[in-house]
Amino acid sequence: MDRQKGVDLVLRAMKALKTQEWQLVILGTGDLSLEQQALELEKQLPEKVRILTRFDEGMARRIYGGADCLLMPSRYEPCGLSQMIAMRYGCVPLVRATGGLKDTVRHLETGIVFDKPTVKGLTEATRGALKLYKEKTIWTQLQKNAMQQDFSWSRSALKYFNLYRDLYNRTKV
Repeated sequence: MDRQKGVDLVLRAMKALKTQEWQLVILGTGDLSLEQQALELEKQLPEKVRILTRFDEGMARRIYGGADCLLMPSRYEPCGLSQMIAMRYGCVPLVRATGGLKDTVRHLETGIVFDKPTVKGLTEATRGALKLYKEKTIWTQLQKNAMQQDFSWSRSALKYFNLYRDLYNRTKV
């Protein structure tokens, strides 16, 4: 749990959305203050929030598999793997438009993307996602689109090969 990942934004946004229909699971460790705030939110909203303060890869995979949406409102994200893993499981990523998140998630095609790393920005995006979730045909298409993404090394290697080949061919005189 870290401010870089926007965990503080998630905790505050979920408080603002407490009358909406949702459930939240956070798995992870990190900043002790954020861990305490998360555990406090779990106490305040026990029917909506579950906090697991540990590292557990197996549990993470089960959460991806059982979740409808991954909240990843990172303030900065050089690459990000969580959104790519979530997409393979059909867990629609809701991400902030930064770094690798912006590069891998396409708004309303493979996930939901919002711009401002603020509580208001995340709250509005989450409200939109909750509304969209009720549109089963649209949500199912988002899931299918996300699951069809190919972030494999073989695909990346082919792109690099083609780029280098094109650059080489341009330099030939």
